[in-house]
Amino acid sequence: MAGEPAAEIQLLRSLKARLIEILSADADFVLQHADSSSLLSNSGYQQVRARTVPREKVTDLLDHIIQRGPEEARGLLELLKGPALQETFPMLRFLKDGKINTPSTGPGLVKERQLMEVACAIGNSWKKIGILALEIPALKLEQIEIDQTQHIDRVFQMLLFWRTRQKMNATAAHLHRLLSQEHCGLPPESITPLLEGD
Repeated sequence: MAGEPAAEIQLLRSLKARLIEILSADADFVLQHADSSSLLSNSGYQQVRARTVPREKVTDLLDHIIQRGPEEARGLLELLKGPALQETFPMLRFLKDGKINTPSTGPGLVKERQLMEVACAIGNSWKKIGILALEIPALKLEQIEIDQTQHIDRVFQMLLFWRTRQKMNATAAHLHRLLSQEHCGLPPESITPLLEGD
């Protein structure tokens, strides 16, 4: 069928970069839900599952669904609006609210650059910090540990997951306050990037 792509396809394409940013915090969760909703072919599922980098996994997932057609694209959009994904990824709320063009970042929200700088400063106590300071479930931290082989990537993914869950509360100041707690054991200078602007 020639002509313009279906509206669902166009919408997914326009949201692709933003969805990759949000969904990469827990790519496997998204993949399992998409598969249980029959949005992927068997070969597509295997191809996406084989990806080890979360961003690549989400990118492949979106590309596969876009290529399959408007029916699958519509199914994914409905899935993203559903309770399971809305609860896991609060930043997806813009889909339900209809605020499609609202930017996913706002004033004071912590940036990836800041997260990476802080990740470089967090040592082997990263899981303790994740549980006590950031209130991330131990099961999620174990999953990150399995998915990521490099220490800095594990810490960065943990901080990304925190940012996604916190939605509009994911400010640099908020994260700085949490990581400044005594039981984190972080030197004050190691988290100063959170106090700096652009």
